Amino acid sequence: MPLSIDSLTEHDIAKTIDHSLLRPELDDAFVEDGCRLAAKYHVASVCVRPADVRRATAILAGTDVAVGTTIGFPHGNHATEVKVFEAKRALADGATELDMVLQIGALKSGRDADVEADIRAVVEVGHAAGAIVKVIFENAYLTDAEKVRACHLTEAAGGDFVKTSTGFASGGATHDDIRLMRRNTSTAIGVKAAGGVRTLDALLAVMDLGVTRIGATATETIIEEFRARKAGRTLVATAPDAG
Repeated sequence: MPLSIDSLTEHDIAKTIDHSLLRPELDDAFVEDGCRLAAKYHVASVCVRPADVRRATAILAGTDVAVGTTIGFPHGNHATEVKVFEAKRALADGATELDMVLQIGALKSGRDADVEADIRAVVEVGHAAGAIVKVIFENAYLTDAEKVRACHLTEAAGGDFVKTSTGFASGGATHDDIRLMRRNTSTAIGVKAAGGVRTLDALLAVMDLGVTRIGATATETIIEEFRARKAGRTLVATAPDAG
């Protein structure tokens, strides 16, 4: 059974959410409004495109919302040196959370040492600046055995989170994948679900499986539904957000 909202506060819900602002067609006004929405609801972070980090940092200065961005997004097969440069630039622009895609092709080829070295290079840069690093697997392309290896390699390289997906592949977070990732990492590693968590019930269900962060575009829908249920009201249904 999913977690009951009776045992949770709005803060608990909000601080599981990385508000996602990654779609390529988003204009400046949409990104800026998204950052303000994130501040309104006190979510954990915004996850913006690398070119938007400086703008997001300025808007969110003085709030309790972190600025995150992507590294090697969305396919992961950038050269490690490029990922390191991306990370350094993002950190200089104000990011404090980095969501990097591992080298999917290398993982599928059995080049585990290369995958670990790639993650470690970004982790070292991130940790030196006090940032956290989430490692995206893109599970839609992986076998279960590859997902398990990715968990072990992420932990060995010092990553802070394992993450299911970018939200741009053919599939997003599944309960089976979340269970597998939680079983194959220590409690020192967080699990982030991305792709398809668009309702309060969906969030409660993945939290019950051990997820501590989600990537979401439906932030307002989720938190307003929580508020309504806490108050004993029924929220009028709206069209689901994309992402």
